[in-house]
Amino acid sequence: MTTTEETSTEETRPRGRPRSEKARTAILAAAIELLLEQGLHAMSMDDVAQRAGVSKATIYRWWPSKELLALDALATAWAPTPATQRDTGSLRGDLLAGFRSWLRQLKQRPYGRVIAGLVAQAQTDPEFAQQYREHFVQPRRAATRHILLRAIDRGEIPADTNLDVTLDLLYGPIYHRLLHGHAPLTDRFAQQVIDTVITGITPNRNQPRPPSTA
Repeated sequence: MTTTEETSTEETRPRGRPRSEKARTAILAAAIELLLEQGLHAMSMDDVAQRAGVSKATIYRWWPSKELLALDALATAWAPTPATQRDTGSLRGDLLAGFRSWLRQLKQRPYGRVIAGLVAQAQTDPEFAQQYREHFVQPRRAATRHILLRAIDRGEIPADTNLDVTLDLLYGPIYHRLLHGHAPLTDRFAQQVIDTVITGITPNRNQPRPPSTA
């Protein structure tokens, strides 16, 4: 092939993301839609392949099981946004910005069904449970931990604040309502949780702080 022919081939070659990346994106989008419609138990790789317009072999190239595909699809749908990491200048403002953004997603679609399926799978599959914690739980806790560390740097909360317990106190009530559905998830509820937690970890300046028993 001549140089002119090579140049012509380069100029006519389609530009943009590689086809494999487009297929991967289509698969994740199809998977999250099916999860929201049917739940993890009912979703099948055949259904995902049909909706994404790819072969089942293409899906298995990246995900050896539908559970791992579901985990990736949810993690992608819930990827951190600028709103969740915005520095508002205060701990309360940072937490409200992040949790309100998250609650908007939760209220728009039935994500509780998806989370419930993944949690149930994690109870019976130790290998999946590790993947679930590493790829879904920990990244979200790490993002909120960064907010708490920023508050420590500002002097809003003590440097010896138990961050793991604080994270559990923040996320626990949200997941409790999400999974059990006994009460609505509202902005007001998130605000009450955040205010209660901040009150709990902010010592009374007029009283000595009780010693930690940890």
